[in-house]
Amino acid sequence: MWWDLLIGIGVGVLAAWLVLVIALLLVRPKGGLLKEAVRLLPDLLRLLARLAGDNTLSRGVRIRLALLMAYLACPIDLIPDFLPVIGYADDAIIVAFVLRGVVRQAGIGPLRAHWPGTEDGFAALCRLTGLDLQAPASGPAADG
Repeated sequence: MWWDLLIGIGVGVLAAWLVLVIALLLVRPKGGLLKEAVRLLPDLLRLLARLAGDNTLSRGVRIRLALLMAYLACPIDLIPDFLPVIGYADDAIIVAFVLRGVVRQAGIGPLRAHWPGTEDGFAALCRLTGLDLQAPASGPAADG
């Protein structure tokens, strides 16, 4: 009886993990962007911390960024980090997904202001998040 329960819980956890991995594969950056995202991860982490501390951004955006940083700090990942390249791919995909939402709400201005890396790195970030480099510096959050 207990074995059935443990097996059921194990199968449920495995099924949930598979669903999350499939979801990550569906929202992952296409082409070579995933490799760029993994390469940019240190600059992205500094960017996230700076954006989360920016009081000009809406509370919802800052909460989303804080939750993302908590996930990244958590030692338990969807794909273990000790696996070469793909171990950090889930982190890069989740960061890109959250940043896309942040950019839709806050615009490109805060990202440009807080970006700690090079211009080439910022261009890669824009490709990763689907941003237009020619877009105006303000977003919906700046309008009101």
